[in-house]
Amino acid sequence: MLETVDFSEEPLPKEEYKARRDALTERLVVLQQEARAAGVGLVVLFEGWNGAGKGSRISDLMYNLDARATSVYVTENFNAVDAASFPGAEHGVGGFYPMMQQFWKALGGRGTITFYDRGWYTSAVQRMLYTQFGEVRIKNGKVLHPRATVARAVHEAAEERHIDALRGALTSSADFEKQLTDDGYVVVKFFVHVTKEAQRKRLTRLRRDPATAWRVSDGKMATIGEYEEAYRLYDNLLEGSDFSYASWHLINGEDKRRANLKITETLVDALDKALHAKKDPAALAAAAKAQANSAGTAEEEIPLEGRSPEQQQIVAERAAAQAAMQAAHAPRASRFRIVDRVPSLDEVDHGLVLDPDEYKDRLKKQQKRLNKLEMEMYQARVPLVLMFEGWDAAGKGGAIKRVAQALDARAYTIFPSPAPTKPELAHPHLWRYWTRLPKAGHVGIYDRSWYGRVLVERVEGFATDAQWARAYDEINEFEQELVRWGAVLLKFWVDVSQDEQLARFRARQEDPAKQWKITDEDWRNRDKYPQYKSAVEDMFRLTSTPFAPWIVLESDDKRFARVKALEVINDALEVRLHGE
Repeated sequence: MLETVDFSEEPLPKEEYKARRDALTERLVVLQQEARAAGVGLVVLFEGWNGAGKGSRISDLMYNLDARATSVYVTENFNAVDAASFPGAEHGVGGFYPMMQQFWKALGGRGTITFYDRGWYTSAVQRMLYTQFGEVRIKNGKVLHPRATVARAVHEAAEERHIDALRGALTSSADFEKQLTDDGYVVVKFFVHVTKEAQRKRLTRLRRDPATAWRVSDGKMATIGEYEEAYRLYDNLLEGSDFSYASWHLINGEDKRRANLKITETLVDALDKALHAKKDPAALAAAAKAQANSAGTAEEEIPLEGRSPEQQQIVAERAAAQAAMQAAHAPRASRFRIVDRVPSLDEVDHGLVLDPDEYKDRLKKQQKRLNKLEMEMYQARVPLVLMFEGWDAAGKGGAIKRVAQALDARAYTIFPSPAPTKPELAHPHLWRYWTRLPKAGHVGIYDRSWYGRVLVERVEGFATDAQWARAYDEINEFEQELVRWGAVLLKFWVDVSQDEQLARFRARQEDPAKQWKITDEDWRNRDKYPQYKSAVEDMFRLTSTPFAPWIVLESDDKRFARVKALEVINDALEVRLHGE
């Protein structure tokens, strides 16, 4: 692709450039406000050579845009020294947080523009170069022969047998862009290209100027000698990531005027197309319903109490019809491999019971064991992600409490999942979980989770059929990223029979100390058992991956479920830390 950039064009006359730039800039400013009102998010990625002028191009745009709805994120270089000395490396952990988290955290909501000065491609390639090819040797806190290591790695990556490795390293980048565009964002990717001679002149000039010398490290200067190898790598990268939903735009970085015009014109065309695209009525209706739920203003057509037999029959018939309709919209299969034996609600054993005395002994033993393993986990910098989904009153809170009781209070965070806030609704549904992850060595406990999109949002209509149907693989992508990062990820479904749930509901209503635990929403959910059962079965069927399988906690007897959860967690940590 890079060969298509024409460096032979004559520079534009200043007056012609100024007239065209002013007209395009004025149009872009207007479109930004229209996009802000319409809730269209724009993500603009600048990749390219060191010294190509990426920062200057962003600065020229930012000067005229509304700063209240615009942000810039600068991607830091991958630190090979930190990576090599990271305690979790020997346990397969790739840093304190997943690679993609920084880009999710920097993402503005719909209606804003987010500029990335370098981004997920730079991070993916740098990590691949320093970790997948060869070894980075560290002595006294310094990388030995970094230039030789990178040059050899780049050369090998250009060979046919390493193309797949490069594409594999960029899978998370492709998933990120697809999720954004599916969610209504516009993704525009620029690669700023310069010749080897132009790069050498620019970097040398910057290095010699005392005011800018700090911007050009020894490592950046060394890249001049790797231009040919890097050229082949960049060309493979661009061809492999030139998606129909997020294509590359190549920019001649040696011609500032033409570069500014092409960049601004591309953004104008992208926003104009997005603003004139036909709106999806179903998406608008679902968004309005989700906003009402977030504000607590949703209304019920049929009362919860005092129903006539006719009204109860209507509720039951609607539930069955909706369950069948939603099941018909669920995907037939996942693009991810699914385990051979998927859990099923119809196969849950509701008769599992633990004797109270045995419970006390086993609970104490497992909590003591977890406490010890957590100390080892912290020192090894292994992240632990525990996710609890399940029926209302199934015992999720009690199981979480017994796990947390065994941990150092400074080492864990419990993340609840209430109705999304307005800022959360302005982002893709996984954004609030990407921004709420435990640091490596710590524990993140999720009391309900990212599965809300395919459970409550599916059942209640807070997401369209298309939105929740594609969410299964979006969730699989998210969980795969967590596991690739090095997290021990355990997903628990806390199950209870309908009869036992009803008994617990009534007990809560009758106990003043527990009445806060029972709400109208709980009773509404019982009405919708057919829809939720269907949603859970689809969830099991489409997200029980080998890297993140579902674990059922049989909780008609809460004691049994609590001990089982602790045993599963401890066994998983033993395998990671000791290989047992």
